[in-house]
Amino acid sequence: MLVVLVLLFAGFSRWALQRGLGPYVASIELARMDWLAERLQEHHARAGSWDALRRQPNLWRQLRRSGPDGSGAGDRPPPPPERDFDPARQPPDRPPPPPDGGPGGPPSVYARLGLLDTDRRLVAGSAPRAGAAQQALTGPGGAVIGHLVLSPPDDLQSEADRAFLREHMGFVAWTGLAGLALALALSAWLARRWLAPVHALAEGARAIAAGRLDTRVPVAGEDELAQLARTFNDMAGQLAGVEASRRQWLGDVAHELRTPLAAMRAEIEALQDGIRPFDDKTALRLHRQVMRLIQLVGDLRTSLDGSAAAPAAGHVPVHPLALLAEALAGARPRLEQARIDVQTPGLPWPGPEPLVLGDAQQLHQVFSNLLENTLRYTHAGGQLRISADTAREHGRAWLRLQWDDSAPGVAAHELPRLFERLYRAESARTRAADDAGGSGLGLAICRTIAQAHGGRIEAQHSPLGGLRVVLALPLLENMP
Repeated sequence: MLVVLVLLFAGFSRWALQRGLGPYVASIELARMDWLAERLQEHHARAGSWDALRRQPNLWRQLRRSGPDGSGAGDRPPPPPERDFDPARQPPDRPPPPPDGGPGGPPSVYARLGLLDTDRRLVAGSAPRAGAAQQALTGPGGAVIGHLVLSPPDDLQSEADRAFLREHMGFVAWTGLAGLALALALSAWLARRWLAPVHALAEGARAIAAGRLDTRVPVAGEDELAQLARTFNDMAGQLAGVEASRRQWLGDVAHELRTPLAAMRAEIEALQDGIRPFDDKTALRLHRQVMRLIQLVGDLRTSLDGSAAAPAAGHVPVHPLALLAEALAGARPRLEQARIDVQTPGLPWPGPEPLVLGDAQQLHQVFSNLLENTLRYTHAGGQLRISADTAREHGRAWLRLQWDDSAPGVAAHELPRLFERLYRAESARTRAADDAGGSGLGLAICRTIAQAHGGRIEAQHSPLGGLRVVLALPLLENMP
């Protein structure tokens, strides 16, 4: 492709030079014929018009050869009209060549000369062709009385012209070759510069597709390909994190499922071996393990149901504080047994209770999960403080419910990920959950339900030493 471009450049350069050299040479030749212009102006001043030149063609030839009266060159020796003429090397009294040139010589410049009147009609000589040079003839007072024109030559006649063309085309050829070499070198450099990162990205993508999620591509520079490489590495890191979380979560789920199944197997094998009779206590233990499995499967389904993240069309106005009081009443015996002091400042709500648009069963599950979270993680003799207030954000009224419990707490880097269903924090609260037999999906379910109600839930450090959970729900009606 580059070779074709160089050849096109050379061809167009030669064509443009040949086309433009003729008019350029004609203009130089005409500039050397001021003596003829003066004679024509003197003839017009004496005759008063160009009619004599129209009627007497020989007069035109005489004016080109000699003075206006035909007696000779007079006191102004005419410079020869040939392009190769140099006054410094030519005798001043050398007569110009005949109109048609010498024997075997090139056509004379006179054969291309012409005289036009003010209406640009031909008076004498040759009619001008495209690219002809012209010189205005003026009379007394500077008025234009006609034009002396010289057509360009049909071809490059002299050896000097051909030498100039050869020299110019040689320069064009060397310039084109140098440009071709530079373009090839630049193309090779650019190919290595741009194709190497693309090749690395392709190799990295194949490695990721093969399951090697630890693959990373080198990043160099700040251009678009470097940004793409960084994005690729970020994607690979996120995929590796998701895969690690998935494996850990599957292991946790397998552990949670194994515990009740192992207990049920032990009970059944004991019954089969006759070690233990089947009585009400055995049935109660088996029923408890079955219910635990049902709860675990339900929690898994709820946490994995992506459609629950969108607001449901069947939501109705509900009183969330009444549902909170109901959940708290159901959990109070266990809270008292764990010696956890419960404080509810601001409850019951003074005045009409706020309304939210939602599902009463799902909101009750959120409150129950948060209370269960405190029961499982808070040390015996601890505290739980539940408060409620309203706030306005971005022109909308919100109900804010806040849970604060006592130690143990959660590390700062684990707080943003507590509500991820595939995340299992390495903390004292997580180890307590393992001991309590929880599924580890309670907070993930709370976030799913909160988002389905158009709200949000987040975790913070509690001033009591444990965890603070803030649940915000949009109110159905504006605050007074």
